[in-house]
Amino acid sequence: MKDYELTVLFHPDLEMNLDPAVDKVKKIITSADGKITNEENDGKKRLSYKIDGQEFAVFYYLDVQLPAEAPAKISSTLNITDEVIRYLLVRADTTHTKAAEADSEESNAPAKETKSTEEKGE
Repeated sequence: MKDYELTVLFHPDLEMNLDPAVDKVKKIITSADGKITNEENDGKKRLSYKIDGQEFAVFYYLDVQLPAEAPAKISSTLNITDEVIRYLLVRADTTHTKAAEADSEESNAPAKETKSTEEKGE
C-alpha cells in the first residue's frame, strides 16, 4: 500500500453539518480497501476563483494508504459525489518526510566533543 494525500473541497452550505459528507468520503476510501492515517478539517475558506458558482468551500485533508487500483476507483466516485466541489488525490512525498525525520534525529543526538588545539598542546 502506498501513501496518498487527499484534499477535498466540500460545498460551503455543509459547514454546519459536515459529518455526513466526511463519512461518505471515508466510506468511499474504506470500500476501496484504503486506510485513513490522518485527517484534518481546515474550515471554510475563500476560493481563488469561483467553482460551480461558489466563492467559498470547506477544506478537508486526509492522509490515506491505498492499494494500487484504489486511486482510480476513488477518483471516479468522488467525481459524481454531490457534496464534493473539487478534490485532489496525490501520492505523498515520503522521501521528504524521511529526510526531515533523519534531520530531527541528528539534532536530538548528543553533540560530539572535540578537543581544541590548546588542549592537545599544539
